[in-house]
Amino acid sequence: MSEDEILFEIRGHAGLVTLNRPKALNALSHGMVLALAAKLEEWREDDQVRCVVVQAAGEKAFCAGGDIRRIYDQGTAGDPSQVGFFADEYRLNVQIKRYPKPYVALIDGIVMGGGVGVSVHGSHRVGTERTMFAMPETGIGFFPDVGGTYFLPRMPHHTGMMAALSAARLKQADALWAGVLTHAVTSSDLDALTTALCEGAHPDEALAAFARTASDLGADEAPLAARSAICADVFGKDTLEEVLAALDAVAGEGGDGEWAAKQLSAIRTKSPTSLALAFVQLRKGADLDFEACMRLEHRIVSHILKGHDFYEGVRAVIVDKDNQPDWKPQRIADVQPADIERYFQLPDGGDLDV
Repeated sequence: MSEDEILFEIRGHAGLVTLNRPKALNALSHGMVLALAAKLEEWREDDQVRCVVVQAAGEKAFCAGGDIRRIYDQGTAGDPSQVGFFADEYRLNVQIKRYPKPYVALIDGIVMGGGVGVSVHGSHRVGTERTMFAMPETGIGFFPDVGGTYFLPRMPHHTGMMAALSAARLKQADALWAGVLTHAVTSSDLDALTTALCEGAHPDEALAAFARTASDLGADEAPLAARSAICADVFGKDTLEEVLAALDAVAGEGGDGEWAAKQLSAIRTKSPTSLALAFVQLRKGADLDFEACMRLEHRIVSHILKGHDFYEGVRAVIVDKDNQPDWKPQRIADVQPADIERYFQLPDGGDLDV
């Protein structure tokens, strides 16, 4: 890691973190994960630091995910250390979830994958009008990790299942409604909010002066909220096959038909194995505590890195960019339940220590 990929400073009473890879949409490297974990531990014991504030350089993204290309290259080279990135990332997610001081993520732009992991588990998730949340992992033969096992099934009206399967994008109002964000602000207020936090204001007090409510944003800004009933009915089905059948039925009707057809079309481009895996993952995660969810994710990733679809998905989307992945198997109907259950078995290296 170069020294400037992630920046730290104590400004007043806040520990200020800046994700600083704007050209890479602030994607997390292994070095960034380790550095953030170490700094959080240091600041935990520093009485001057009353809260941690995480921001990002550039105007496009808070953090678009982990450095997946690096993981791909390690895997194709036979480097066994690739799973170490995920182990450290998942430990960081637990550290953030259990952090004893306010942890404020200032989300201004894209937040996906690993970026969700360093924001959504914090006590305060503040998003601007440029917020765009998504969990797109099934599109590269992966699965919605970084705590997705825990927070996705706890989103209202099964919207988390929708996000996991279709990689649906949520803007500010829907992200606030769904609980991805705890507060909504305008990007023009971020500097003043940061100043207030650094001057020692508790995040709740500081945000009271800047936060916008759902009524401020308006119903037109939260289309998913307006579809909560149909989303709950469709994505709350007991099996993946039933979800797809329900979407297909709604797609043939008026009203929500266009929405259902869009979801169905998106899902059909994803890895069948990843879809089946994510469905079971979220159903299991609904009944687990956070640490158990992270151990489960470590089991899944330990197995998925030895498979086919992750490398094929990254090749198609990121390396060659032909967007023509050759999934194996190619049809959801051909994914065997016994094969999916193997992803949840204890890996050779044992469970994650959290």
